Amino acid sequence: MELKPWKLVYRKDWDKNFKKFDKETQKRILKKIKQMKQPLMARGLKTSKALIEEVGQYRIAFYQNEEKHLKEIHFVGNHKQYEKWYKEV
Repeated sequence: MELKPWKLVYRKDWDKNFKKFDKETQKRILKKIKQMKQPLMARGLKTSKALIEEVGQYRIAFYQNEEKHLKEIHFVGNHKQYEKWYKEV
C-alpha cells in the first residue's frame, strides 16, 4: 500500500507572524512545512481539532481533512504568539 503525500493549503494571514522572523528561522519553518506533505502523525490539541508541528520554539497550527487528504495551515508563530492564537480560536 502506497502512502500518498498530503496537499498543503494556506489560510489567509497564516504568515502574519512568519513575515517578521529572520530569514534563517523562515528557512527552518519552511523546511518543516515541506516535510508536512509526508504522511506523518502530528500532535493534537485537547480542546481543538487543530494539530501542531514544532520547529524549536515555533509552532505551526493546521487542520487536517482526511477525505480530501488536505492540511490547511492556519498559524505560524513563536510559543507566545501561539498561546494568544490558541485562546482566540
